[in-house]
Amino acid sequence: MQLLVWHVHGSWSTSFVQGGHTHLLPYVDGNDPWGRGRCGRDWPDNAIDVPVDSLRDKNIDVVVLQRPEEIELTERWLGRRPGIDVPAVYVEHNAPREHAATTRHPLAGRDDIVLAHVTHFNELMWDNGIAPTVVIPHGIVDPGYQYTGELARGAVLINEPVRRNRIVGTDLLPVFAQAAPVDLYGMGLDGLDLPGVTPIGDLGQAALHREMARRRVYLHTARWTSLGLSLLEAMHLGMPVAAVASTEVATAVPAEAGFVSTDVTVLAEGVRTLLEQPELAVRMGKSAREFALTHYGLDAFLRNWDTLLHRVLP
Repeated sequence: MQLLVWHVHGSWSTSFVQGGHTHLLPYVDGNDPWGRGRCGRDWPDNAIDVPVDSLRDKNIDVVVLQRPEEIELTERWLGRRPGIDVPAVYVEHNAPREHAATTRHPLAGRDDIVLAHVTHFNELMWDNGIAPTVVIPHGIVDPGYQYTGELARGAVLINEPVRRNRIVGTDLLPVFAQAAPVDLYGMGLDGLDLPGVTPIGDLGQAALHREMARRRVYLHTARWTSLGLSLLEAMHLGMPVAAVASTEVATAVPAEAGFVSTDVTVLAEGVRTLLEQPELAVRMGKSAREFALTHYGLDAFLRNWDTLLHRVLP
């Protein structure tokens, strides 16, 4: 198939474009948020930058929407209405932004566009209205087992931790830092000054994985986000986990893979245990990798997407 899809979430898109379809990525000069194209990503050749003024010439089979504004953009750029003139799927990456359980989804009043949630938690919490829904869990391009845990430190990946603060659990980092020094990776770290926390910055994916895997434990502090792909990547690397038991995490991290709790003191104690018992950290990390490969592998992700894409074709 020929799919129109925007480059919105880099890690999710990296997995999505591994499928056998042609992925047409709208491109506008100047790194426009509505036309980023590949944005320099090392993706397969079937992911193609297409200038927006050329999209009408493409025989697009399905539009893969990820933001409400893309509905109007599709109409303007293609001259075709998603769900009416061209089959469409809407990928919901996030938990409700405002009120849990009572927030109505932007597509809740439409039954002509399938709403694909990335976690069962998201599907449960959004008011989906009459929109047909499906859950397609994340799939990760396996980086391979890289864990050494040689550094008795914690690793955490948070983008824009200052702006997003409590949502992503930035305020919890000093608590973890009392148990182990914390190395923070991600974008938008300017202005962050927390005791025991070392801002590293944004690394390329290969370098990021290599450096994460040298740390003893991966920390997942988010209070209210969807299931972080960085958490799943850490598990694929073979890292043990200490994670706040919020949103989908409670089902994504089994007990044998680390420590999951809503009590931060319990999590901090778990981190101390892993620092004191590196053999336990290795065992938990291998369990984390085994679980992640089984439940968040790339092959199942692509098969599920193929099933859905064929389902929406006329």
